[in-house]
Amino acid sequence: MKKLISVLLATSLTGVLFVGTRAQGGMVTPGENLVVEGIPAIPASLADEVGRYAEFRSAGISSWHPSRREMLISTRFGDTNQVHLLKMPGGARTQLTFSQERSGGASYRPKTGDSFVFNKDVGGNEFYQYYRYDFADGGITLLTDGKSRNTGWNWSNAGDRAVYNSTRRSGGDTDLYIINPSEPKTDRLLLQLSGGGWGVSDWSPDDRKLLLNENVSANESYIWIVDVTTGEKTLLTPKGNVDKVNYGPVRFSHDGRGVYLTTDKDSEFLRLAYMDLATKQQTFLGSQIHWDVDSFALSPDGKTIAYVTNEDGVSRLHLLDTRSSKEKNVPSLPVGIIGGLRWHENNKDLGFNFSSARTPADIYSLDVRSGKVERWTESETGGLNTNQFAQAELVKWNSFDGRSISGFLYQPPARFTGPRPVVINIHGGPEGQSRPSFLGRSNYYLNELGVAMIFPNVRGSTGFGKTFLKLDNGFLREDTYKDIGALLDWIKTQPTLDANRVMVTGGSYGGHMTFAVAQRYNNKIRASLPVVGISSLVSFLERTESYRRDLRRVEYGDERDPKMREFMLRIAPLNNAVYITKPMFVVAGGNDPRVPVNEAQQMVKTVRENKTPVWYLMAKDEGHGFARKKNQDFQFYATVMFVREYLLK
Repeated sequence: MKKLISVLLATSLTGVLFVGTRAQGGMVTPGENLVVEGIPAIPASLADEVGRYAEFRSAGISSWHPSRREMLISTRFGDTNQVHLLKMPGGARTQLTFSQERSGGASYRPKTGDSFVFNKDVGGNEFYQYYRYDFADGGITLLTDGKSRNTGWNWSNAGDRAVYNSTRRSGGDTDLYIINPSEPKTDRLLLQLSGGGWGVSDWSPDDRKLLLNENVSANESYIWIVDVTTGEKTLLTPKGNVDKVNYGPVRFSHDGRGVYLTTDKDSEFLRLAYMDLATKQQTFLGSQIHWDVDSFALSPDGKTIAYVTNEDGVSRLHLLDTRSSKEKNVPSLPVGIIGGLRWHENNKDLGFNFSSARTPADIYSLDVRSGKVERWTESETGGLNTNQFAQAELVKWNSFDGRSISGFLYQPPARFTGPRPVVINIHGGPEGQSRPSFLGRSNYYLNELGVAMIFPNVRGSTGFGKTFLKLDNGFLREDTYKDIGALLDWIKTQPTLDANRVMVTGGSYGGHMTFAVAQRYNNKIRASLPVVGISSLVSFLERTESYRRDLRRVEYGDERDPKMREFMLRIAPLNNAVYITKPMFVVAGGNDPRVPVNEAQQMVKTVRENKTPVWYLMAKDEGHGFARKKNQDFQFYATVMFVREYLLK
C-alpha cells in the first residue's frame, strides 16, 4: 500500500494513455460523468497538438503459465487496463477480459493452468471482487460476495485452494478466507483478524501452513504462522522490542525448514535474510549494500533468489545461490526501475517489468543460465522517439535543519534558453519515493513548453533508511513542508531555473503537500495543482475507509487525542486557506475510498471565498486517481491549459 501510488496515481502530471472527445463546435466536450467548474472550454486543436504525448502505453507481467512459456499480462487497448495473454516474446497481446472497469491481478491456477483468477472493482472504489476465468469456454464466475473489499489472493502449491483477505464480516477487519475456486460454495472464514494491515505471503511446501504479515506501520510489522486446518496463528517474530522492526514479504524455503524475508532489524535498511524456524536465528544474505532490498523472489526449486535493491532510486538486480550464499553473475541492465519479479516453473526464466526515463514499463525475461535477456512487450509511444527524452539528474539541497534532501531534476531541451519555469511534483504515500521512471505525458511540458520538473524526496520518503522515514510522523508533520520551502530557496540559486515561475503539484499525500505549500509559500509560487489531496488530516482520518484508518493514524497521529487533534487542525491547509491567493486546480475522484471527495470539495469552497481562481475537476466514476483513458484525457488537456495560463504567462 505504501508504494502503491508513488508513480502513477500519486503524480498529477505523470501518466499515460489519453485521447480527446470532439464536439461539432471544435471543442473537447467533457462526459456527463465529469464535474467541471471554472475550467475554460478546451479547444479540439489543443487535443490535436498534444495528441502524441497522449498515446503512451505500458505493460506489466501478471503470471507465468505453469508449464508453457507464456504469460498473462496487464495492458490497455480500450478505456481501462485488462488481462491479456502473451504466448511469446514480441507476440500478439490477446485480450481476455473486456470489462468497462479495470481488471487486474490475474493469476494462473497452479499445475493445470486451465483457468486464472483476477480482480475488479467498480468506479475506482477499491472494493475488489475476485473472478475465475475458464479457458475452456471463456466463462467468468464471481468467487467473492460482490460487496466487501477482497485482496491478497494467494494460491496453494497444489492449486486446489486459495486464501485471501476480506472485510465482509465487519467492514474494517481484513479476515482470512479460504476457497476452492472450482467450487465457490466452499468459501469459508479461516481466521478472524483485527485491523486492516494483514496479508498472506506464502504457503508451506506441504500446504499445511501459511505465512501471515501483520503491518502496523511503515516501520513496524510482524510475521505469523497460521495452521490451515485449525486457523490457529503463532507469532514468529517477537513483539515488545523498544526498537520497532519492519519485515517485508516472507517465503518458505524449499524444504520448509526456514523462511526468507527482508527486514530492517539492526539496520537502517531492509536486508535479505534467512530465518531457521527451529532456532529463530536470522542470517543475513547477499551483498551488504546500504540500500533497501525492494523485492525478492525464490525460484520454484529453491536454489536461487532474485532480488532487487533500490540504490538512490535506481534498481539493481541480483541473483543469489541459496546453497553457497554467493552472488551469481547478472547481465548489465540499463539504468531504470525493476519490479514484478516472477519465476517460471522451469526455474530458469525470470520475468520482470522494467521502465526508465526513456522507456515506459514493459515486460522482460532473463534466462538465468545463459544470461539472455528477452523483451516480451514493446509498448507504443505515440510515434515519438523517446530516446530524445530528458534523463533524470540527482540533485540535493539542505533543509531548514541542515539535513540533506534530494530529488530528481529533468531539464528541457537546450533550444529553450534562459531560466526555465519549474514544476515541483511531490510523491504520495507519504511513505513513497520519486524515482527516475518514465514520465509519460509530462514529457510534453519538458519538450514542448520548456518547463523543468523536480521530483523531491522529502523526509518521510522510503529508500533512505528507517530514521529518515520516521522524520515526518505525528507532530513532525510541518518539517516535511519546510523541505519544499528549502527547495524553493534552492531554485533561486540555480541559473537555469526561474524562481519567479514555479508551480507545485502532487497526488494523494502529495496533494496534501501541495495544499500545504500553496498556503505556506503562497508568495513563492505561481500556482498549485493538488490531485486527490488531503486538505485536513482530521476530516481525512474521520472519513477514510475504516480498513485503513488505524494504519494512517500511526503515520499522521491519532485525531482522537486532544493534543494531536489541536495540532492537526492548526496546521490544516483548509484552516489556513485565507493565505492562498494564487490560482489552484483541484482534481478528485467521486468514489475515492482513501481520500474522500469531501477533502477536495471543502477546500474548493474555502479557497474560492478568497476570490482566488479555482479550477475543479471531479470524475464520478473514478477513485484514487483517474484510471479511465477518457477521464485521463480531459485532465491532461485541462492541465496543459492551466500551466499555459498561470505558469508560463
